[in-house]
Amino acid sequence: MDYPDLLLRLPRWLGSFPAGPGRVYRSSAERMRLVIELARLNLLHGSGGPFGAAIFAMDSAELLAPGVNMVIPSNCSIAHAEIVALMLAQRRAGSFDLGGEGSPPCELVTSCEPCAMCLGAIPWSGVRRLVCGARGEDAERLGFDEGVKHPGWREAFALRGIEVVEDVCRDEAVEILAAYSGVIYNARRGGAGPVP
Repeated sequence: MDYPDLLLRLPRWLGSFPAGPGRVYRSSAERMRLVIELARLNLLHGSGGPFGAAIFAMDSAELLAPGVNMVIPSNCSIAHAEIVALMLAQRRAGSFDLGGEGSPPCELVTSCEPCAMCLGAIPWSGVRRLVCGARGEDAERLGFDEGVKHPGWREAFALRGIEVVEDVCRDEAVEILAAYSGVIYNARRGGAGPVP
């Protein structure tokens, strides 16, 4: 049996986004505003959900890879902004380990606290810092299922050498979430009963 190739096609507008890889964003607020703008443009272009993310080199503050949520257009439940940004950064680096020898330490900046799936991917990616805008409960108020997160995930990240910074430009990030009127892609929604 032949299986189809796995292909995740990025939105066309992302290729012409003026803030491409190599640009420097000195402060956490600047970097967060970039990912919030990615989320806003994703809504404006109808190319996915209200989430943006990006990978930056921590030493130079250089943008390495942007990411936007692509769940609905790609028909792929794992095409979250964080996963897309990690995939692009790893492809550009030529390595699955963004913290590997010879690589600059990296940070993941995301417009909303990652869901359970994305939290699981972060330690394996090699990033050394996670910077979040909105909180998980902000997304849950819209109906998004953030999954079951271990209550001690922040401490577990610290034990792995991953710093967590929260609430950077939170109000601005929440505004983008509140502007979303599209499909809430929760597979357990619609009569399947409450999410535990």
